[in-house]
Amino acid sequence: MKTKIFSIAIILVVVALLFSCGTNNEQTGAIDTDALRTAAVSTYASSLTETAVAIPTISPTPTIEPTFTFTPTATGESSPTPTKNPCYELLWIKDLTISDGTVMKSNEVFTKTWLVQNNGGCAWAPGFTFSNVGGNPMNAKVVVLNKPIPVGLKYEISIEMVVPSGIYGLIQSTWSMAYEPDMYFGDPLTVNIIVEDPNSPTATITVTATP
Repeated sequence: MKTKIFSIAIILVVVALLFSCGTNNEQTGAIDTDALRTAAVSTYASSLTETAVAIPTISPTPTIEPTFTFTPTATGESSPTPTKNPCYELLWIKDLTISDGTVMKSNEVFTKTWLVQNNGGCAWAPGFTFSNVGGNPMNAKVVVLNKPIPVGLKYEISIEMVVPSGIYGLIQSTWSMAYEPDMYFGDPLTVNIIVEDPNSPTATITVTATP
């Protein structure tokens, strides 16, 4: 780089000397001073171009922003999940009396009996209760077991009920077994009866004999 600049300076000095001598020397016409000037300027411009190309362009380095992943943590206590005691189970097999849809009258007394099975892993102990858990209890009382029911044994559960008065149409009642107060298990057992309204008009069919 310094060598090129020095060469250019020498050329410019030579050109200046030739130009100054040309005023006193008649042979000046043999030298083309304009051509020398053009060559000197071209050489100088070329050196500037080469210098510009030689200087590398420094690109700015991109700044990398750190990335943070935020995982929210649940706070507070979760609601407890109710657990089921696998020891006790009750399987409904069939209705032995008063099938669903049986038509009955107000204040009629009847006994509903279900056939069930202890299909759990433990025997039902004396003191287990069978009580109403939904619908109309129909004046029935809680049944309390007075003997153990072994695993796998089929057992008949019976309750005495009374059809309520003043209620007509479909009447439902749901019952379930419990090993402790409000600790029910097994299939719920249901009663579904139809009570007719005695005041509702009924169609009378008259048969006329033809002589």
